[in-house]
Amino acid sequence: MAEKHGNLSINSENIFPIIKKWLYSDHDIFVRELVSNGCDAITKLKKLEVMGEYTFADDYKPAVQVVVDSDAKTLKFIDNGIGMTADEVEEYITQIAFSGATEFLEKYKDKTTDDQMIGHFGLGFYSAFMVADEVHIDTLSFKEGATPVHWTCDGGTEYDMKDGDRTTVGTEITLFLNDESLEFCNEYRMREVIEKYCSFMPVNIYLSKANAEQEYETIDEADLKDDDVVVEHIHEDAKTEEKENDKGEKEVVEVSPARDRVKINKRPVSLSDPNPLWMKHPNECSDEDYKEFYRKVFMDYKEPLFWIHLNMDYPFNLKGILYFPKINTEYDSIEGTIKLYNNQVFIADNIKEVIPEFLLLLKGVIDCPDLPLNVSRSALQNDGFVQKISEYISKKVADKLTGMCKTDRESYEKYWDDISPFIKFGCIKDSKFAEKLHDYILFKDIDNKYLTLKDCIEQNKKADTEEKAEDTEKTEDTEKKDENKEPEKTTIFYVTDAVQQSQYINMFREAGKNAVILSHNIDTTFISHLEQKDQTIQFKRIDADVTEELKGEGAADEETAKALTELFRKSLNMDKLEVKVENLKNESVAAMMTLSEESRRMQDMMKMYNMYGMDPGMFGGQETLVLNISHPLVKYLAENQESAHAEMICQQLYDLAMLSHKQLSPDEMTKFVQRSNEILMLLTK
Repeated sequence: MAEKHGNLSINSENIFPIIKKWLYSDHDIFVRELVSNGCDAITKLKKLEVMGEYTFADDYKPAVQVVVDSDAKTLKFIDNGIGMTADEVEEYITQIAFSGATEFLEKYKDKTTDDQMIGHFGLGFYSAFMVADEVHIDTLSFKEGATPVHWTCDGGTEYDMKDGDRTTVGTEITLFLNDESLEFCNEYRMREVIEKYCSFMPVNIYLSKANAEQEYETIDEADLKDDDVVVEHIHEDAKTEEKENDKGEKEVVEVSPARDRVKINKRPVSLSDPNPLWMKHPNECSDEDYKEFYRKVFMDYKEPLFWIHLNMDYPFNLKGILYFPKINTEYDSIEGTIKLYNNQVFIADNIKEVIPEFLLLLKGVIDCPDLPLNVSRSALQNDGFVQKISEYISKKVADKLTGMCKTDRESYEKYWDDISPFIKFGCIKDSKFAEKLHDYILFKDIDNKYLTLKDCIEQNKKADTEEKAEDTEKTEDTEKKDENKEPEKTTIFYVTDAVQQSQYINMFREAGKNAVILSHNIDTTFISHLEQKDQTIQFKRIDADVTEELKGEGAADEETAKALTELFRKSLNMDKLEVKVENLKNESVAAMMTLSEESRRMQDMMKMYNMYGMDPGMFGGQETLVLNISHPLVKYLAENQESAHAEMICQQLYDLAMLSHKQLSPDEMTKFVQRSNEILMLLTK
């Protein structure tokens, strides 16, 4: 073999696998790319018209037409935009595909500059080859005397280009779909895809079916437009009915007046709204506009609580609307949808690089033309810039909430139960957001009044001070030893279930104490977060312990307490049962359960991580049965331990105490009901 010297080359066959496998992850996205190109072409032509370089015809209406043809297995995208000459087709369509993949990979795959990539070099056009075996372009440039161009390519290494026969300025792209993509020549499937990606593109988009029968509609003649195609003029005579008047006499009454109507070719309906609400100034939008937009975009017919209209031009361009939805915490999952747009082109839902994580609980749209997207629009680049956008959105939400609390506290309180999970999640995830909202977090107390954290601290600090006032004398030595101790913590009591824990609530009320209601799943994590941020406060559930205010004077003697403990352990067959005998002020309470805050949180953590196989007792997670020695039943047991009914009373008191603490298991509830019936039968004897 003769010696040969040459250059390594990468040919065009490399480009299509890249496009199909790497460039786009969703095959239906070609619709977005081709419609976007059509919109761009129209936008360019409008700019030329403004510059005086082109004049529109009197009847010019910018539009992108999408035509499906299931018989021919084709899909057409037609625009009346700027069009292309043969040289421009060579430059923008042909050269990028057939100049080799090396430059493409080097320049665009990992591009991190601030240059916007969307629409560059016709790359979006080549997404068509994900679904088409062959693609045709018919185009006519706006330039005076331009020759129409017809271009064809089957996705291989060759293309054909010759003079075309298009007579109007613009471009028509025809896709001959492959067998795996025939779904896209179905009218209903295409409508779904267009509505997904193109609902708010800046040009009207129309979908039609090739060779479909003409449809008609009838309108009042007064509503006739110049471009309507009239099929028939219709005169409708007045309609009358014979009715009985107030005097009981029959008379002929006109129920529908005479009118002139017109049968016309059915008007096409655009699938896009070129002027979405977020592009308008907030002063131009009414409350009903915001609600209607919410219903339309999110298909949620529950009215949103309120919304934030974002409108920023500097240092970056960003517009959008964020809605705070009404959440039914019992049935709904707290999961929102933030739709991200770039120049009204849909990019994706819930892109976490742009939308702060806690804001993903909301619903809304954000349009940021300055987003540094990669060529496929599916990923973000330039992390520093994106981070600034995210921080701005978070700041605007915080400003809205704090402003509402300051100027319209009544509405803020009205919304609080719905928005509190979102705010608490935000405080956990975003330290800057937490700092701004710290003084505007509300806690609903057992009397349904709303308190700030500062209110709760002051209220409970006062109660703690009074509780400790009786024992304030300390020796100098003790004081010296206490100097290095941690500062005293202010305890804030809380309730997780106002119904189940009603007995404890009543005892607190009688003792003049207050508690806040924390019934949402996020509250356990949130109060731990608050305790970490402020070492001077601690949260305890209302049944974590028996506070001094709930106790009366005096206490049960040790012998009685020991005897009752043994009796309950034996009757319940629970050798390790913790029992305390107290003298409670509320004589109507016979028994109650307490569980230390540390043990409860450990149990909550075990549930959170599905650690159900572990014994809570390993972490001291056992409830303590508190018996009220001032209650007649407990006194009876103390004095009649050998009674025939002592065991039954012990079991019933234990279950009653447990019921006010947590739910009984199915087996425990069955025994409780049966025992209750037995006790009622004893009353009949």
